[in-house]
Amino acid sequence: MPDTLPQSAAPLAAPIHPQARIGHVHLKVADIDRALAFWRDVIGLEVQARMGDRAVFLSAGGYHHHIALNTWESEGGAPPPPGSTGLYHVALVYPDRAALGTALLRVLKAGVPLEGASDHGVSEAIYLRDPDGNGVELYRDRPPIEWPRDAAGKLAMTNRRFDLQALLAEAG
Repeated sequence: MPDTLPQSAAPLAAPIHPQARIGHVHLKVADIDRALAFWRDVIGLEVQARMGDRAVFLSAGGYHHHIALNTWESEGGAPPPPGSTGLYHVALVYPDRAALGTALLRVLKAGVPLEGASDHGVSEAIYLRDPDGNGVELYRDRPPIEWPRDAAGKLAMTNRRFDLQALLAEAG
């Protein structure tokens, strides 16, 4: 199989089914217990299954798994160096501002540093890293009726300041 697609490869005629979704993400981690302390204790995902000290499957709401952590090829390993390819971030979608505010509060109480926060018009997002250097986005979508659009009706996403103090006030 060739390493790259030929330049002449045309896209398929039809896009993916509109109800297709990302089911889960597997993350290679260096230390299961350290990663579990972040994803379970800070983020709040629940352990659904464990394969000894090599893999853990976590989710929200009892799904079989949204995030899997494994050391199958990475035990004791280092994060990829800057400038290399790989996962940019995994994003967890919260149902509303109050739930996102509660997630932010958990992160801050755990002392996890934030890398950024943005209001994208279509969503509000908080960025951080897990102990293995994987990017993590915690966000909530605005209802599509509120998404910014240009004069032609196309999506016009933004990158504005996100008021985290106002979000924390909604955490209850």
